Amino acid sequence: MSVETVEPVRRLHDPLSWRAELGRQWGRRRTKVAFALVLALPLILVAAFAFGDPPRPGAAPRFIDLAQDGAANFTLFTLFASSELLLILVAALFCGDSVPAEASWSSLRYLLIAPVRRSRLLTSKLVIGLVSTVAAAVLLVGWSLLVGGLAYGWAPLTSPTGESLTWGQLLPRLALALAYVFVTLLPTAAIAFWIGVRSDAPLAAVGGAVLFTIVLNILDQIDALDPWRNAFPGHYNRAWQDIIALDPQWTAVIHGALWSLVWAVAFTMLGYRRFRRADILS
Repeated sequence: MSVETVEPVRRLHDPLSWRAELGRQWGRRRTKVAFALVLALPLILVAAFAFGDPPRPGAAPRFIDLAQDGAANFTLFTLFASSELLLILVAALFCGDSVPAEASWSSLRYLLIAPVRRSRLLTSKLVIGLVSTVAAAVLLVGWSLLVGGLAYGWAPLTSPTGESLTWGQLLPRLALALAYVFVTLLPTAAIAFWIGVRSDAPLAAVGGAVLFTIVLNILDQIDALDPWRNAFPGHYNRAWQDIIALDPQWTAVIHGALWSLVWAVAFTMLGYRRFRRADILS
């Protein structure tokens, strides 16, 4: 008489883990395209400077005129140029696209069947979106340092006023400046996240968040809105340059970080509230 062997029942631990979500998100085409754009930007800037005209003699030096003076200046100019739009778009894409993409593919219903709470599912997608945004920003700065060093040399930072910072002084401040830039991206990421849980169209989440950010930046230019415009999430976006100065100033940095966190927390809570209560089956 043969005895059938019965395999023991194995329990599934940690369903929908962050590692699984990381593999899902980093395997998508839009993630690869976003990182390709990040890698391409420093190369495009080097090519643009090669074809551009040199600064006029006797003219006052500008930030862009010093971008070719070494890796440090080139990296700061790249961060300045990308923080105005590219990194905003990347944050909106990574944090706003994941949930509506699942809904548009009709795979969200299967994820909701898993024995985990909705808040756990949403948290994994938000955390991986933020991690991807951080990775893109760090990659941009590191790649810009390498490209700038190979193209223009490894001279230390020189400001338009003639002040200079050694590499030992610059690198810690550059890390703080990059951390501040990430904090200023959180409102856009949170708005995209909130729109994403309300829509099954990825373009609506990404485009809506970017459009909202652009409109607020336009309103921020109107002096008549003082002092209310100080609360806009983009009002202190360029305060990271105060960290790089020879004598760092922290007032605008602190205000910008606090207001960014207020906007980010508010829209993130709205997103969780909507996702918990909505009947999302598509």
